[in-house]
Amino acid sequence: MSLSIAGKTAIVTGAANGVGRAIARHFADKGANVMFADMDEEGLAREVGQNGAVDEENSNIRCFTGDLREKLTLANLLSATIDAFDRVDVLVNASRQVIRSDPLNPDDDAVEELLQQNLMTSLRLSQVVAKRMIKQAEEEGGEGPVGSIINLSSILASRAHPELMALSISNAALEQMTRSLAVALARTGIRVNAVAMGSVMSASMQDRLKEHPDFRHVIETGTPLGRIASASELAETVQFLASDGAGFMTGQVLTVDGGRTLLDPVTAPAH
Repeated sequence: MSLSIAGKTAIVTGAANGVGRAIARHFADKGANVMFADMDEEGLAREVGQNGAVDEENSNIRCFTGDLREKLTLANLLSATIDAFDRVDVLVNASRQVIRSDPLNPDDDAVEELLQQNLMTSLRLSQVVAKRMIKQAEEEGGEGPVGSIINLSSILASRAHPELMALSISNAALEQMTRSLAVALARTGIRVNAVAMGSVMSASMQDRLKEHPDFRHVIETGTPLGRIASASELAETVQFLASDGAGFMTGQVLTVDGGRTLLDPVTAPAH
């Protein structure tokens, strides 16, 4: 069983910050060709500018800036990846947004907004990339792995918090999309899986802990393993799903939360 992703070409969205950045950087360090994609141009410049983006002839990293909610941007992202690396083998939909919402306010658009950002962007990009993966396989005679799509979800897909209803709904929809696409694409050889994460020490988490230092204790006491995950731990899990070692896995949602969803939701923190 090979867990190597060396030589594979991956598109990673949300790659300018947080978990998406950790996954993209991890993939590049493991020898994959990686297209860092995000709408945060300054964030991408900070992340990629010192790591070979200028010397593109000798780099396994490229970056793409654009609003992935626009269909034309999705097509341009795929074209840029093909122009740079000739193919695409892995798609990691790590672009995600968190908005607090009022569950009793009919004028609150958070559910609509997060369904667009966290669900539809991932679905449409998966569809575009899957077509390219199928075309590649046909051109290559149908031998070997065809492709892998990995979606980033949250344990809030199966838990409820009054201020995070929109996030819960969008993540639950994303996980069902994962299962549905897995079945639809199974005969093509494309695998579709997801990772549902608990608390991860991302930039946003660090900012939140600075504002509310006591929140660390709440998370740690509500997590059987007693700590917050590092972003690199999520990246390792995503690498596994992208590798040939997960070649018989599709339609699965791997939970990486330190055991938090095993506890009574009344006593465990929501996020």
